[in-house]
Amino acid sequence: MSGSGAAPGPGSGSSPAACRFAHYFVLCGIDADSGLEPDELAVLYQWLEADRHGKSQDAANTTSGENFDQSPLRRTFKSKVLAHYPQNIEWNPFDQDAVNMLCMPKGLSFRTQTDNKDPQFHSFIITREDGSRTYGFVLTFYEEVTSKQICTAMQTLYQMHNAEHYSSVYASSSCSMDSLASSLDEGDTTSLLKLQRYNSYDISRDTLYVSKSICLITPLPFMQACKKFLIQLYKAVTSQQPPPLPLESYIHNILYEVPLPPPGRSLKFYGVYEPVICQRPGPSELPLSDYPLREAFELLGLENLVQVFTCVLLEMQILLYSQDYQRLMTVAEGITTLLFPFQWQHVYVPILPASLLHFLDAPVPYLMGLQSKEGTDRSKLELPQEANLCFVDIDNHFIELPEEFPQFPNKVDFIQELSEVLVQFGIPPEGSLHCSESTSKLKNMVLKDLVNDKKNGNVSTNNISMYELLKGNETIARLQALAKRTGVAVEKMDLSASLGEKDKDLKLQCEEAELRDYQLNVQLREVFANRFTQMFADYEAFVIQTAQDMESWLTNREQMQNFDKASFLSDQPEPYLPFLSRFIETQMFATFIDNKIMSQWEEKDPLLRVFDSRIDKIRLYNVRAPTLRTSIYQKCSTLKEAAQSIEQRLMKMDHTAIHPHLLDMKIGQGKYEQGFFPKLQSDVLATGPTNNNRWVSRSATAQRRKERLRQHSDHVGLDNDLREKYMQEARSLGKNLRQPKLSDLSPAVIAQTNCKFVEGLLKECRMKTKRMLVEKMGHEAVELGHGEANITGLEENTLIASLCDLLERIWSHGLQVKQGKSALWSHLIQFQDREEKQEHLAESPVALGPERRKSESGVMLPTLRVSLIQDMRHIQNMSEIKTDVGRARAWIRLSLEKKLLSQHLKQLLSNQPLTKKLYKRYAFLRCEEEREQFLYHLLSLNAVDYFCFTSVFTTIMIPYRSVIIPIKKLSNAIITSNPWICVSGELGDTGVMQIPKNLLEMTFECQNLGKLTTVQIGHDNSGLLAKWLVDCVMVRNEITGHTYRFPCGRWLGKGIDDGSLERILIGELMTSASDDDLVKQCRTPPQQKSPTTARRLSITSLTGKNNKPNAGQIQEGIGEAVNNIVKHFHKPEKERGSLTVLLCGENGLVAALEQVFHHGFKSARIFHKNVFIWDFIGAKDASMRR
Repeated sequence: MSGSGAAPGPGSGSSPAACRFAHYFVLCGIDADSGLEPDELAVLYQWLEADRHGKSQDAANTTSGENFDQSPLRRTFKSKVLAHYPQNIEWNPFDQDAVNMLCMPKGLSFRTQTDNKDPQFHSFIITREDGSRTYGFVLTFYEEVTSKQICTAMQTLYQMHNAEHYSSVYASSSCSMDSLASSLDEGDTTSLLKLQRYNSYDISRDTLYVSKSICLITPLPFMQACKKFLIQLYKAVTSQQPPPLPLESYIHNILYEVPLPPPGRSLKFYGVYEPVICQRPGPSELPLSDYPLREAFELLGLENLVQVFTCVLLEMQILLYSQDYQRLMTVAEGITTLLFPFQWQHVYVPILPASLLHFLDAPVPYLMGLQSKEGTDRSKLELPQEANLCFVDIDNHFIELPEEFPQFPNKVDFIQELSEVLVQFGIPPEGSLHCSESTSKLKNMVLKDLVNDKKNGNVSTNNISMYELLKGNETIARLQALAKRTGVAVEKMDLSASLGEKDKDLKLQCEEAELRDYQLNVQLREVFANRFTQMFADYEAFVIQTAQDMESWLTNREQMQNFDKASFLSDQPEPYLPFLSRFIETQMFATFIDNKIMSQWEEKDPLLRVFDSRIDKIRLYNVRAPTLRTSIYQKCSTLKEAAQSIEQRLMKMDHTAIHPHLLDMKIGQGKYEQGFFPKLQSDVLATGPTNNNRWVSRSATAQRRKERLRQHSDHVGLDNDLREKYMQEARSLGKNLRQPKLSDLSPAVIAQTNCKFVEGLLKECRMKTKRMLVEKMGHEAVELGHGEANITGLEENTLIASLCDLLERIWSHGLQVKQGKSALWSHLIQFQDREEKQEHLAESPVALGPERRKSESGVMLPTLRVSLIQDMRHIQNMSEIKTDVGRARAWIRLSLEKKLLSQHLKQLLSNQPLTKKLYKRYAFLRCEEEREQFLYHLLSLNAVDYFCFTSVFTTIMIPYRSVIIPIKKLSNAIITSNPWICVSGELGDTGVMQIPKNLLEMTFECQNLGKLTTVQIGHDNSGLLAKWLVDCVMVRNEITGHTYRFPCGRWLGKGIDDGSLERILIGELMTSASDDDLVKQCRTPPQQKSPTTARRLSITSLTGKNNKPNAGQIQEGIGEAVNNIVKHFHKPEKERGSLTVLLCGENGLVAALEQVFHHGFKSARIFHKNVFIWDFIGAKDASMRR
């Protein structure tokens, strides 16, 4: 499994292992010959932790895995795979290290006769690098240690432990005991004495027990069946009577004689005492899922589970946290099962061993499960990256969600439908709160109760016999004696018989409960599948299939656009867009579309086939597809049908496997001894029968058919190796490492893994910046009149949010010192502290950025200090942002809008001592070549204009600076009237603001106006010097640095020009000096602007006789203005520009109408005042009112 290169063994012959129910039976435990060995994986973990915290690695290795501060019974010792059968299977090689690690994740565990020794069940999954999975099911129990050597070694360890802490037993009790004991009240002396007895071992007084695991490894997740089989094996070992047959018979039977149930069929096979039943869904049903969703909903609650499910869909980092391994598997498998028809494409490790904790540093989406320690709360858990993390505390019924988290479409209705299903099966939608209650009780229980907490989701203890319990009761004994003296006979069997009836009823109830679990599983999954069927009913219409053959498609996969995202989003209901715009950018959706395209050349993916058939069924019922694109919630209508199909398979068995039977075994071996798992005879378990039943020939026929298809594919298609290479590259876009290897954990392999991470991050950065440039340039082309828009504001915001997430992951990679949840903001804060200290020492702060230009008329516009620190201060002054993650994202958006992102990050990384202090040697930010390429890719974003800060933070207060620039040669710079100004933008206006007399410059603060569009300027015409010739008005956003120029060139005053006292000016965004500098630095020639049409004559030029337009030019101007307005309203609302420009701009409708009225108009009068157009319109209006 996991890609081990073991050679084929005896078990890899011609037997049809691909159709077997189980591939391997494994036995793990202590190796009596090796004795007690410290767990090497724990030593590696200590080394990694020391490196993580910057400690000396020699200090981590001095103890060689021995921790004298910890009780020997609590320490981690090395386990070993004692036996596995068969030795190897060719297409599923046995990975001994991975199986051993996952069977006993905490290594060997020791107990004494006073401790709880109940068996514990858990499962695990091994995901290979190609994404295929193998499942393991483990039952761990305790055996008495018979080796005197091991008992003596444990005694010696306790003597060393006691000698180390003899002088301070009470003072340091919390550190000399395990993490369970540390959570108890130190003042509770009674509990302390019990803890001391619990953590003691005396070879002459105590009996030592050690853990041992039996495991089944299967190709499909038949969890319930494997659990029942393993429990029966355990009962056979611990029973007073030996089993009916040797254990080898039952193990041989399940390995070689029990087939996989065919699709759509049920199967019964036999354990030691009882038959075991399993079933497999049919080809048109949802795929197999045997993990009870009931437990997942009880553990998390409906609301929390839907939120975590949404995080998984958006491919965030998901960390599950629980004391119990089986709970981690149940939640992880339950949520991934609900993804149908999509599949999780990234790192998937539901049980993360201690030796792989460094994988939490992975800068990729992951779904991992981490075992929590008793008494350890969330605040004590140090995680490398938390900006995009969904933390799920299963035991405490609590989740932490990332910021900027979109809700699942129709979430309220969706939860209501799920609640109805849960209530029908008696499950509270809010979940079971016993988890948090039992956790709170831990601190008040003695250690024996702590261990036997009955909440780990493991195998329940055997039911206590009521008769045996009452038999020793003193009161019952006196009653029996009294009855005997009075001659009343007490039938002893009546009680046991009645109890037997109850046990029988209980057994039937358990079987019925299992059936209800299956029915609940399928009904809940149907509700989830129905949501995707409704949302993506028309997805095929937007799939772009351009390639003629598979080879050309695989070769050019990275350059091809396979799905028309913009058209798809424009076709969706408005409430769906925040979620869908992010979901269609995920790798699981890209893989889904890839599978759809590949289906025209290959056999259709099973999940895709089922999903497409459901869409066809919905279309058949709804007749017209457009009805599916409304936001009206449509409930699932196939719940009863799905539950009935499950019930029919379980009530009537389709197939029965061969009964276990005696094998040709050697006499005298495998002797039964109660409480000890026997040493199995390997020769009878190494291979199976050559031909035992019909499923062998059936599988052989299937194999021959597959072989013919493979040969045909080799003949007409690509070479398999080349084709697989293309497929892996095509499906690994956006992914760096699919799955960690569990078999090789050497530092060299870890370093190689980090190199893959670095390469993947750089590739992802290149793809994201390229996508952002292409989409944005396409949008700008539309504004110039070329083509159609292919990006909306929502899509742009999604791409920028994705860039913020990428930067957080880059800054989290290899991080060893962090403050807060955002790695980027933590780095910025520490950089700011250092820079401010240096500025304080220098006492002369220097501007770090370029100064802004002067205005074109020569009036100085005050320079704007541009620096990384200044931009940070702007963000820190924003009271609307409460978290470090939010501040980091706001800073990224501000830097991107100012076209300073690459420059700021380069300056941040130029402080090499700080970078070396914060990051490990292998971190992305310490790889010079990749870092320079990364900054270059970000620099390319300066080629387009973003307003991602202005358009998102719409409610913040922003300071503005305005400068009124008069034409000094023809007008007075100082006027006696009272001027005023009103600045308007896409988000609002300032209202009328009085300008102080004799001042041309003013600053004001108001709520974000967005992109500035117009300025109204005027005065009250008071005083002697009331006439004012204004060249233009300049307004600058003091945070983003955007400067707008509002040209005027007209008089304001009575008796001059048109006598108007106010003007409406249309603004234009000025290019910054840094943009011009960037063009000069480029080796390529500067970008040429598209040729524009000849500018129309302005109103001010109409006074000249030679410049008056003729009637044809006026008609052309009106036609163009009207056409522009019509086009404006034909566009989608999100793609429309500014209507103000179309109405009041230089070539707008108002200017065109003015030309109509000016044509042939005689304004000058001899001995009379001049008359203007407005006078004519006013007179006409008055005459019409009469």
